[in-house]
Amino acid sequence: MSTLSAEELVRQRLADITGIDESAVSHGQSTKSVYVYEAPVRVWHWVNVVTITVLCLTGYFIGKPLPTMPGEASANYLMGYIRFVHFTAGYIMAIGLLGRAYWALVGNHHARELFWVPLFHKAYWTEVFKMLLWYLFIIPKPNQYVGHNPLARLAMFAGYLMLSIFMIVTGFALYSEGAQAGSWQDMMFGWVIPMFGQSQDVHTWHRLGMWAMIIFITLHVYAAIREDIMGRQSIVSTMISGHRTFKD
Repeated sequence: MSTLSAEELVRQRLADITGIDESAVSHGQSTKSVYVYEAPVRVWHWVNVVTITVLCLTGYFIGKPLPTMPGEASANYLMGYIRFVHFTAGYIMAIGLLGRAYWALVGNHHARELFWVPLFHKAYWTEVFKMLLWYLFIIPKPNQYVGHNPLARLAMFAGYLMLSIFMIVTGFALYSEGAQAGSWQDMMFGWVIPMFGQSQDVHTWHRLGMWAMIIFITLHVYAAIREDIMGRQSIVSTMISGHRTFKD
């Protein structure tokens, strides 16, 4: 039977009382924290989460309305309320994106990552390929990045920014029909409908854009949670606190 020294007995007794294992602490991971996302970026992100969720839900029912409501039509304005909420969320999304573009000009370096990608840098594509291998479970661990990793940056630019601009432009084009000729919506976005051919074509592409956004959000949430669990840096908590924490 092994015997413990007096120092080891004291350490074990202390661990029993406090619940702290000093040996485990001494061999634990060290963490470093870097301030990445400023408050306006984080607020915009979470407002955008709510806005896009509302837009997808209401947009689905606008394209596929509910069955006929019982009673007199004058007593049922459900679809009217759904359209109103959809239009309101669309305005919030558009104004929010303008505010986000402004903050890209006055904020820190990481606030600008959403709006440009170093497509012509060979080193960037090398890092994109490495991250792709990581997401495919081919390499054991990813590199560490203070801001978005290169693959996420490409996905945010192409999958979110470009798609959001498309949805805003086509959405206001459809809205301009109700606002009628001569409205600012018609003057700014009325050209979209004849470019696509007719109003129904714009409706179809706008709805396809909604499903593309849902697919992007699903992948985005999966990747964020996966990185928080398996990666070497914090992801979800970073968009709450603004600090990126490195785990080793």
